[in-house]
Amino acid sequence: MAFLNLLDSNAKNKCLREKRKMLIFSRCIEKEHPEALNRFIGEYCLFSACPEAEHVNMLGFKLAGILARGSYDEVAVLTIDGSMHCAQLQWMVEEVFKICKPTCRRKHMVLVEGEVREVSPEAVKKSRYMFKIEKLIELERK
Repeated sequence: MAFLNLLDSNAKNKCLREKRKMLIFSRCIEKEHPEALNRFIGEYCLFSACPEAEHVNMLGFKLAGILARGSYDEVAVLTIDGSMHCAQLQWMVEEVFKICKPTCRRKHMVLVEGEVREVSPEAVKKSRYMFKIEKLIELERK
C-alpha cells in the first residue's frame, strides 16, 4: 500500500478532510515493517516522512500549516526506537505543539522489536537533554 508523503501533501487534502486523526511515521517503517501500520489505516490519515532525506524544519513547518488549516482530534507519530534520524520526528511534533498550541492531543509511539509502544511526551522532551539523561543513568547505578 502506498502512503502519503507529508511534504508532498496538500494541507487540506481529501484524507485530512475525511479523518480527524493523523499519523506521521518514519518512511523506513513503510519499507521494513509495513505490518506495524495496519492498525492505523482505517482511523488515521497516514503520512510518511524521513528526516534523513527531508529537513526536520520543513517537516515541522508543513505540520504547522496543516494544523493551522484544520481541526483534528489527534496527531500521532511513530518512529523506529533508537534511530537518531527518526527521533527528530518525535521532537518536531513536540516543538510544533509548543509553538502552535493546537487543541488536539498528541501521541508518541516507537517501534521496538516489531511492536508499537507508546511513550509519553515527557519522555520525548527529556530525550533532548543529555545532562538530564546522564543524571538518570547515575541514579540507576546507585
